[in-house]
Amino acid sequence: MINLSLATDTWDSKEFAAIQRVIDSGMFTMGENVANYEQQFAEFFGSKYALMVSSGSTANLLMVAALFFTKNPKLKRGDEVIVPAVSWSTTYYPFHQYGLKLIFVDIDQYTLNMDLNKLKLAITDKTKAICLVNLLGNPNDFDAVTKIVGNRDITILEDNCESMGALFAGKQAGTFGTMGTFSSFYSHHIATMEGGCVVTDDEELYHVLLSLRAHGWTRNLPKFNHVTGEKSDDPFEESFKFVLPGYNVRPIEMSGAIGQEQLKKLPSFIRNRRENGAYFQEIFANHPYLQIQEEVGESSWFGFALTIRDGADVDRKALVAKLSANKVDVRPIVTGNFLKNEVIKYFDYEVSGGLEAAENIDSRGFFIGNHQVEIREKLQAVRTLLS
Repeated sequence: MINLSLATDTWDSKEFAAIQRVIDSGMFTMGENVANYEQQFAEFFGSKYALMVSSGSTANLLMVAALFFTKNPKLKRGDEVIVPAVSWSTTYYPFHQYGLKLIFVDIDQYTLNMDLNKLKLAITDKTKAICLVNLLGNPNDFDAVTKIVGNRDITILEDNCESMGALFAGKQAGTFGTMGTFSSFYSHHIATMEGGCVVTDDEELYHVLLSLRAHGWTRNLPKFNHVTGEKSDDPFEESFKFVLPGYNVRPIEMSGAIGQEQLKKLPSFIRNRRENGAYFQEIFANHPYLQIQEEVGESSWFGFALTIRDGADVDRKALVAKLSANKVDVRPIVTGNFLKNEVIKYFDYEVSGGLEAAENIDSRGFFIGNHQVEIREKLQAVRTLLS
C-alpha cells in the first residue's frame, strides 16, 4: 500500500501550546492574537493590510462585497465579471449573491489557470472585474494579464486560496490584484482549524472590510476612517452603530494564535512542497498517457494534477480505482467544468468561447495530494503504479 493522503497534520506542541495560552487567557473571541496574526500575515506576504476571517470562502465573500461600499463603488448589480470555468464553488457564489453577471472563460489545458488568449477575447466595454484563480498552487501570468487589461478600468481580484506561497516574478501570489484571498483550512498550506485572509494595499477597502467582517458596525474602525469619517470618542455611542450591511465572519482567538505558529513554519512547508513538486515533474515528464500541470512562476504545489492525454486508451475510472485500492487519495481537479453543476441554474451568466479544456479535465483529469514533508518514495510508488 502506498498510503498517500491528500493532506497530513502540521501541528505539534507549539500549536497546542498556543491553544492553551488562549484557554488560559479566557478570551476566545477575536482579539489580540488575531490582530497579531494579521500584522504578521501582511508582513510575510508584502501587503499593507491583512484581514483574518472565518474561512477562505468568507474571504471571497468580503472581497466581493467590499467593492460595493467604497465612496465611489467599483461594482454595482448587473456588472459583468470574468471568471475561469474551473475553480471552487465559493469563488463564484459571492458574485452571484451580489447580483453580478458571470462571464465564464476556459482554462489553459497546460497551466489549468485562465486561458489568456480567451481572456483577451472575453473582455468588453461591460467588463468591470476579472477574478484570477491561482489553481492548485500555480500562479497566473500576471505580466500577461496586465498587458491584456491595458489602461481599461477593470478591477483585478485574486482567489489565492489554493496557492499560498506561490511566487510570480518574485512577488507573492494574492498580492497582484486590488484584493487577494487566502485559506488556512486543514488541507491547505497552513492550518488554523478554519480560517482565511483578505489582503489589500487599499486603505479604504480595508476599512470597509473591517466593518463588513463584524455586523457592519463601526466598533472595529479606527477613529479616522474611510467609512464614517470620524468616530465619536464615546465608546458607548459607537457600541451598536451599524453603517454597512455586513456579516459576522470573525475568526476566533485560537485560530489567530495557531496561525502565528504556522506562519513561522510556512517557509519550510513551501520549500518541501516545491522539492516534492520538482521530483513529481521529473518522474512524470513525458509520461506515456498522463499530462501534468505546467508550472507558471514558482508554484507552491497544493497538489499534483494529472490529465489523460488525447488519444490514450485509458479509463479514468479504472485509474481512480487502482489508486484508491493502494490508499492514494484522489480527487477531481477542483470542480472540473463548474458549469456542469446543477447550481448554475441560479446564476446570471454567459460563456465566452468554448470550454474544451475545462471539459477535458472534467472527464479525464484528477489530482493527488502534496505534503509539507518530503514524499519522494510515495510519489515514485505512484509513478510505478501508473506505468
